[in-house]
Amino acid sequence: MRYEGDIYRPPSEAYSLLVQVTIGCSHNKCTFCNMYKAKRFRMRPLEEVLEELRDARETYRRVGRIFLCDGDALCLATYKLIPVLEEIEKLFPECERVGIYARANDILKKSKEELESLRDAGLGIVYIGAESGSPEVLKRINKGSTREEIIAAVRKAEDAGIRSSVTFISGMGGKELWQEHAVETGKMIAEMGASYVGLLTLMLHPETEIWKDIESGKFQLLSPEEVVEETYLLLENTRGCDPLVFRSNHASNYISLKGNLPEELDLMLGKLEQAMEDRGMLKDERFRML
Repeated sequence: MRYEGDIYRPPSEAYSLLVQVTIGCSHNKCTFCNMYKAKRFRMRPLEEVLEELRDARETYRRVGRIFLCDGDALCLATYKLIPVLEEIEKLFPECERVGIYARANDILKKSKEELESLRDAGLGIVYIGAESGSPEVLKRINKGSTREEIIAAVRKAEDAGIRSSVTFISGMGGKELWQEHAVETGKMIAEMGASYVGLLTLMLHPETEIWKDIESGKFQLLSPEEVVEETYLLLENTRGCDPLVFRSNHASNYISLKGNLPEELDLMLGKLEQAMEDRGMLKDERFRML
């Protein structure tokens, strides 16, 4: 595979074949993210992508999953994505699932019929970075999508038979907005109907825009103990949600949580209560990573 620049994928795609169908991120303006700053967004020529798939077939004996990169590859027109999915189906009959990164607006721009055609061609899951359920936090981080748009996008994908995995970030509101971030994120999880929800913990690169706010004191990071308290409040506000798989076991997290909501909510809250009493349960900063 010929990759351009650094490649990123969701944790659940660790063993997937990664295929760049776009380069970079079409938005690329979030204040906390520097993943695609070194790349200028562009679409890869279709024949180039198909050639890489054919090369991969010759190289790999079995490919169980395939993930389409870069930052929001679903921004491609449906008629450009369908040939890629059809080639995957032809070359990799053993492939169990194809995933893709998407922004909320990418999903909302597509009709239900387009999404269903992508599903029928093999697209099984979309990964959406929501980051927060707080309208104010979304505005401050320049997410480019509103709370309402993200919820509508998740519902639209799920209604079309494409599962959604939505990521939020602990600490994204800083000390000023931590309660609003927690409460509104929990409520959003309960409302949107995603199949999967992931919760990371904020870690920042010095080259991000928000870093300047940290240096000036405008944005104050949460302590590990405050992150645990915020996570507790967030989960409390998911009560009443439809069944979903919840994961907060990323390398960035201070404490590992995983379970199915709502049935295992109290178990996870109990673990957080223990962590509030015993700081030794929290991951040392030396072992946290993006």
